Amino acid sequence: MKEYRDQYFEGERPLFGEQDATIVNTTFGKGESPLKESRNITLKDSIFKWKYPLWYTNHAKVDRTILEKVAHAGIWYTHDIEMTNCSIQATKTFRRSSHIKLVDDHFSNAAETLWNCEHINIDHVQANGNYFGMNSSDIYIDHLDLIGNYCFDGARNVEVHHSTLVSKDAFWNCKNVTVYDSVINGEYLGWNTKNLTLINCTIESDQGLCYIDHLTMRNCRLLKTDLAFEYCSNIDADIKSTIVSVKNPISGRIHAHAIGEIILDPAKIDPSKTTITTDTKITKRKSA
Repeated sequence: MKEYRDQYFEGERPLFGEQDATIVNTTFGKGESPLKESRNITLKDSIFKWKYPLWYTNHAKVDRTILEKVAHAGIWYTHDIEMTNCSIQATKTFRRSSHIKLVDDHFSNAAETLWNCEHINIDHVQANGNYFGMNSSDIYIDHLDLIGNYCFDGARNVEVHHSTLVSKDAFWNCKNVTVYDSVINGEYLGWNTKNLTLINCTIESDQGLCYIDHLTMRNCRLLKTDLAFEYCSNIDADIKSTIVSVKNPISGRIHAHAIGEIILDPAKIDPSKTTITTDTKITKRKSA
């Protein structure tokens, strides 16, 4: 296997089509697509300072490597890549790629990262940026700390564990999402999604959990969440806290410790199709 160590490259495509190579302590300066069309690459302790570093790459292992801010749109059309202990300052890092494993990585500006990708494994990752994970599928997440709105819009087959998501409009337009032991903070959670399951989660979401078909919640807390479940169907929810208000659920079962206000409009939904119970007295019932 070829080895590059303590090197500096500039110019367009300096290692285009490189195969079966180990690259250590190497900096790629100004110049697009330094490792485009590469195969079987191991990168360690290296730096990318310019655009499109790993396009059309197959079978790459990247460790303790930096993608600086200008190295945006860095990894597109790439398959079978593992990144560990990496620092990514660039936006739009993954697009139309598959079999991605991210471990102990930090994305300081993850805007529009992981779009239209599949078979993703995220393990102890920190990310900051809007539209993370859009239209991607087959995602397994353990310990993701994400700050950024509209995360996972249009995603499919997502499983999340032990994570914190500070995100408005999280999980919109999704199919088959299950979240365990996590915190989600941000208004309008989960709209227009089918098959959303939340287990042992703490949620704060103004007008959250609306327009969902098949919503399951087990041992969850809803902090300052109002107008919840509007136009949701096939609800099966056990909430261990007080819900500020519930509005016009279509069908199913809702049980909560307490509910401040229930708003039901018979002109819009059939109230008999949803069973609502509480451990304490409901503060107010209202027919809108």
